[in-house]
Amino acid sequence: MLSYGGISAQISISRLKAAGKGSYEQAIHFQNQVFEDLRQECLEAGYLFEDPCFPAEPCSLGFKELGPYSSKTRGVEWMRPTELCGDPQFILGGATRTDICQGALGDCWLLAAIASLTLNENLLHRVVPHGQSFHENYAGIFHFQFWQFGEWVDIVIDDRLPVKDGELMFVHSVEGNEFWSALIEKAYAKLNGSYEALSGGSTTEGFEDFTGGVSEMYELCKPPKDLYRIISKALERDSLLGCSIDITSNFDMEAVTFKKLVKGHAYSVTGLSQVNFQGHTERLIRIRNPWGQVEWTGAWSDNSSEWDEIDPSEREDMCLKMEDGEFWMAFSEFLQQFSRLEICNLTPDTLSEETMSHWNTITFHGEWRRGSTAGGCRNHPNTFWINPQYKITLLEEDDDPEDDEEACSFLVALMQKDRRLSRRRGQDMHTIGFAVYEVSTGQLCSLYTLLKDFFLTHSSSARSETFINLREVSARLRLPPGEYIIVPSTFEPSKEANFVLRVFTEKQSATEYVTSEHVAGIHCSLDVVFSVTVNVSVLHLSVKYMESCRTMVNFMDVFFPFIINIIIIIVIYRQYDLDKSGTMSSYEMRLAIESAGFKLNNALNQIIVARYAENDAIDFDNFISCLVKMEAMFKIFQQMDKEGTGEVEMNISDVSSIPPCLFLTVKLPLNTMSLY
Repeated sequence: MLSYGGISAQISISRLKAAGKGSYEQAIHFQNQVFEDLRQECLEAGYLFEDPCFPAEPCSLGFKELGPYSSKTRGVEWMRPTELCGDPQFILGGATRTDICQGALGDCWLLAAIASLTLNENLLHRVVPHGQSFHENYAGIFHFQFWQFGEWVDIVIDDRLPVKDGELMFVHSVEGNEFWSALIEKAYAKLNGSYEALSGGSTTEGFEDFTGGVSEMYELCKPPKDLYRIISKALERDSLLGCSIDITSNFDMEAVTFKKLVKGHAYSVTGLSQVNFQGHTERLIRIRNPWGQVEWTGAWSDNSSEWDEIDPSEREDMCLKMEDGEFWMAFSEFLQQFSRLEICNLTPDTLSEETMSHWNTITFHGEWRRGSTAGGCRNHPNTFWINPQYKITLLEEDDDPEDDEEACSFLVALMQKDRRLSRRRGQDMHTIGFAVYEVSTGQLCSLYTLLKDFFLTHSSSARSETFINLREVSARLRLPPGEYIIVPSTFEPSKEANFVLRVFTEKQSATEYVTSEHVAGIHCSLDVVFSVTVNVSVLHLSVKYMESCRTMVNFMDVFFPFIINIIIIIVIYRQYDLDKSGTMSSYEMRLAIESAGFKLNNALNQIIVARYAENDAIDFDNFISCLVKMEAMFKIFQQMDKEGTGEVEMNISDVSSIPPCLFLTVKLPLNTMSLY
């Protein structure tokens, strides 16, 4: 389903979503491949499915280290499980975390998420649908479902897996004849363009794509005082948890410490327990290495002496097994050894309250576009204001009898879209973050979109803790009731991407996308106009601008309004051509258009920049053509809007009566659309 496009496409998408399309029950068929139809076709024709959208070829493996001419991919074959062993099983004895052993791909973050998924059978079978096997109705085709940026997507794959020297290259099970984990990895690789695109990431990324939940991150060097309780509640609620140890350089990546912990590696948190040890209660935490081996060797490890003082039945209840990748350690030791804890809440329930309370959720789809909405962070005051803006109204404070502060809790999560797909083109995750500004009701009424001067004179009320090159940045915030503007941005200006902004509030709230109102007509202060000396040089334009003059004359009924308008346009152009270079930057043009009396929303600004800017610069010829056409378009609209409602209904005859030269023809870049 397209996420961006023209008006008709947006209407179609809205109707499909209203009918439930994109929900788990009505998942979108990725690349229009319908599992049931394809499997039935294969069964009737008597052949095994071969996926044309993710072929068993080098391009599906990768583009650089796993590219077609890499030594790592030399000698790779693609084989079906039925060719690898005599009795392949999709799931053998239930899916467990020990079914997942990492191969030659650096996707431990994904495997840690899959391992956590096995702890909840209901969650697992949302991602791994029932009714799949290598026996009944086997046709070499399988399917899995993932959450992607607000929608559930159904991915179809064939079961040909990359094999080197007779062994699976990537994920495999301990038993060797269980293949659900290898196939789910292949489906996720297809979703992201290749296996290599999965190398490196955050466990929360996998958590969210398996659940549609929202993630939080805790730095263990400064943990909240009730972190043990937070983890306990998260596990009880079937949330997914991961942890990792930071690296100080690339040489540390997957380096093994003295006590056999792996740096820069993603682990799963799978349990908590408390035991009576030497007269006091010892808090323990259970962690799993997705490698299926290399375990902690310190206190409370599998062979440590501490277990000798624990009752054998209690040890058995804690599932203590030797060298299976899973181990226990003291919670205090966990805080010292690990750097970061990531929690994905399956439903947006607060972890900071003793009672379960559901959050109110709103999702916005937005985009950063060079020259119109990609303004960079607050370090770039000249362009920061052009970033998309979203208003949130916090209406009710939290119900917390122990807290005297009047504040509303909410969680903001900013996620950039489809960046793994861009790796093949040499791109990667942008560095992203957001800021929250308090605004008064009067400010919003008089100026719907906050402009440059506001951000120069106001500091943010809250913001993301840091700008970071992860897929998602989130923060749990508490602010007094009132109206606020959320400004998501990349760190540097002119970085293009699509994004999803999700806002979760504990109490009643209102949210909306902030856009400028449309105001018709070229306006300018008479004092400014007549402060300019009108002489021959003003009207003596170079041959380069003669076409602009013809355009203006075509749309002006009489000569005098033409003179007044050209003076106004020249004044505005000179005002915003600050360096007298003869051109304006795209964001300066936005200010100039607003100065002329046109307040446009971001979508229109993007179209205008795409149509009139050349290398992010607008010369006088394009500027004058743009203003004159907009003036004419607004006049036509006002003539048709006889009742002044701001809306008109047009039939094909009405559209045909509009001069063709008024239509803006522009080719939108391919990356303004999603791939499903």
